[in-house]
Amino acid sequence: MMKKKIGAKKPELSELGRVRDRISFLYLEHAKLNRQDSAIQVLDQRGIVCIPAAMISVLMLGPGVDVTHRAMELIGDTGTGVVWVGEQGVREYAHGRALNHSSRLLQAQAKLVSNQRTRVAVARKMYQMRFPDQDVSGLSMQELRGKEGARVRNVYREQSLKTHVAWTRRTYDPNNFESGTPINQALTAAHQALYGLSYSVIVALGASPGLGFVHTGHDLAFVYDFADLYKADTSIPVAFQMAAQYGEDKDIGSKTRLAMRDAFRDGKLLVRMVADLKTLMGVTDEVDEADLVNLWDDKLGLQKMGVQYQEVGEDDR
Repeated sequence: MMKKKIGAKKPELSELGRVRDRISFLYLEHAKLNRQDSAIQVLDQRGIVCIPAAMISVLMLGPGVDVTHRAMELIGDTGTGVVWVGEQGVREYAHGRALNHSSRLLQAQAKLVSNQRTRVAVARKMYQMRFPDQDVSGLSMQELRGKEGARVRNVYREQSLKTHVAWTRRTYDPNNFESGTPINQALTAAHQALYGLSYSVIVALGASPGLGFVHTGHDLAFVYDFADLYKADTSIPVAFQMAAQYGEDKDIGSKTRLAMRDAFRDGKLLVRMVADLKTLMGVTDEVDEADLVNLWDDKLGLQKMGVQYQEVGEDDR
């Protein structure tokens, strides 16, 4: 006798919300996570709330979070990204799996990053996105880094003048969030939210967060590459606005995260990120056969999986 299954069935890939249509991120701390049908049940001192798992892009789980096996089963089934982070989201400790089951984007990324010429070409594409009115195709990586450094310094200076928030330099202690100035606390919270969303899009589409084109040598190198495309438009302005509005407020980190979530939604950043990532990797927007697995052959090309291949001997030739 078959055991009766309890709860909602595992969703088909076609039933899941597309990455670009999901809510950007949700940060949780000091809460218990369980599963109720197709929702993640969150319990804390304020009560219980149920979150539709398939509509969340990434869950950022902070200190004091207990998550059940059933909740993780649902999160995995719906392709929701999970990032285990430190207090205020300052550090990432672990992450979950991708929504996309195809390796097409990953293969394109690996091919591009493994060749110096194509790697530089992608890096130039990234810098070109920051300077749409200028041609940077003839600049070296050193010249591009210098140009980008000057641009970021100008963005900080402009935001300081606009919001009347004093600015000297970017500094923070990853082990002590509260030790930073209000603007540096706000920048840390804003950048980490942007890193979380960037990570979520990268892994949800099946790319590697570690194969960076500008940054290198770190398991999140490409996350830093990708997030840098959007800091001037999102995390830096939001951080300065929050510092101007809340100043010495001890909850400036949580207020900044909420403001970032609004900025992600209002600016439709998920839609931009999905399109930008595919453009950078030169991958078209055609539908993937997500569950198709082939065998690779150096002479015959892709071969079907699930076929009983026999060893070729002299009698078979």
